[in-house]
Amino acid sequence: MLDNNGLWYRDAVFYEVPVKSFYDSNKDGIGDFNGLTMKLDYLKKLGVDALWLLPFYKSPLKDDGYDISDYYSILPEYGTIDDFKNFIDTAHSMNIRVIADLVLNHVSDQHPWFIESRSSIDNPKRDWFIWSDTPEKFKEARIIFIDTEKSNWTYDPETKQYYFHRFYSSQPDLNYDNPDVRNEVKKVIRYWLDLGLDGFRADAVPYLFKRENTNCENLPETHNFFKEIRRMMDEDYPGTILLAEANQWPTETKAYFGNGDEFHMAFNFPLMPRIFIALARSDYYPIMDIIKQTLPIPDNCDWCIFLRNHDELTLEMVTDSERDIMYREYAKIPKMRLNLGIRRRLAPLADNDINTIELLNALIFSLPGTPIIYYGDEIGMGDNIYLGDRNGVRTPMQWSYDRNAGFSMADSEQLYSPVITNPNYHYESVNVEAELRLSSSLLNWMIKIIHVRKDYKELLGRGSIKFIEQGNKRVLSYIREYENQRMLCLFNLSRNPTYVELNLSDYIGLKPIEAITKAAFPRIKDDRYFITMTPRSFFWFNLIVPERDDSYDLIGED
Repeated sequence: MLDNNGLWYRDAVFYEVPVKSFYDSNKDGIGDFNGLTMKLDYLKKLGVDALWLLPFYKSPLKDDGYDISDYYSILPEYGTIDDFKNFIDTAHSMNIRVIADLVLNHVSDQHPWFIESRSSIDNPKRDWFIWSDTPEKFKEARIIFIDTEKSNWTYDPETKQYYFHRFYSSQPDLNYDNPDVRNEVKKVIRYWLDLGLDGFRADAVPYLFKRENTNCENLPETHNFFKEIRRMMDEDYPGTILLAEANQWPTETKAYFGNGDEFHMAFNFPLMPRIFIALARSDYYPIMDIIKQTLPIPDNCDWCIFLRNHDELTLEMVTDSERDIMYREYAKIPKMRLNLGIRRRLAPLADNDINTIELLNALIFSLPGTPIIYYGDEIGMGDNIYLGDRNGVRTPMQWSYDRNAGFSMADSEQLYSPVITNPNYHYESVNVEAELRLSSSLLNWMIKIIHVRKDYKELLGRGSIKFIEQGNKRVLSYIREYENQRMLCLFNLSRNPTYVELNLSDYIGLKPIEAITKAAFPRIKDDRYFITMTPRSFFWFNLIVPERDDSYDLIGED
């Protein structure tokens, strides 16, 4: 059963999964809720505390479900409401919470609300959307999907007006100045929380309200509305959470925490690309600099930190020179790029180098915030850049070397997407079954590191961070501290062996114990402490008071 920890989200490891991509239980080539339920044991073994589900509502699927046509339903291919309830109950029985995507900014142009709205300028639903005689309004609002959309306005020949949309033209924006819209959104939230959801990842939160002569982002009205939702959830659904998708600079994103009375969590979009920039430069400064900008935040709030997700690796919140570095290092082929981003999975971004993949995961597991794993990244799945849009990183989960990667017993032609057959990432070798059998596999390492993190979950989830600035720019070093616990974290970002000399004068007398192997290192005896590191390696050192006054223990000695 679920524990009663009010700050559960600060101590958790999240796992992002599209229902359609995980496991097909009825042989139609599409994953479903029954299939997801069948695989909860795997997620429990991995060490997952909470799932984030991509949209599963009825939709024409022009934007992979982010174009919702009915908020109160489930896409039939994914199952029924009863299947959903059974999934939630089973997850909760295993102490796994579930949050789901909630797309608030827009709906599908096939939603009954919009069909009514565009039927006549006198229709009562007309004011549920934003209509104009001219496409000249809100000129300062940027176009987000620059590869496909030339304007935020689309002309409707039936009523001879334009409607506003921040994303695809098939996704008209709702008009949040209409109180009926705001009340309906609250009803939607209540509906799913009543069915057992533990919260929502709110999609595209900065854009809800629009005002002339602004960029239509991060407006005070938007913050006020989310504070209303937060009050409702705190009062009527205690323990549930709101997670903000606000792809903004740190100052703007931090504002969505309010005074601890708005969002519980927010994605750390500025950090994610700078992790890869630091790796490309072999220089820790980009990570240290952006982390300092994102802190402090209210004590009851947390960042969500991630390496990859279902979208492109967005480069909106970087400078032009940083974007050039990212394209040069990680997207050498033009098809790897989309909008202002890179559509690749983690393993291909890391050139399938297991040391780099482990270092990156160890980094997000030890930085301030709650880590989120993208499905399949725990086994090193590859991608297919020749599939359209972001579909190349949304291919079926690879369970075994059986047909269709063990994802489905359907004919391969029936699959919603082809499985990965690139020789470097072929499902016959990169799959859960094979990696569980191999003690040195990425999957078994991920299971180990996640469970080690659980041993220090309050330290790594809620602890403070103090960067140790030293002369070797290739080594990122910091101390995490919570009450009487301390952990020294070191990361060699370069492809070469190196050493680092640290000033640990505040920790003289303590003994570093490597957290994964429990190997003892020499006690800290004076200001300077030397560590040598192999390429793309890391250390987590638990700093403890030694049981005896020893000057040296053999490393690796039990």
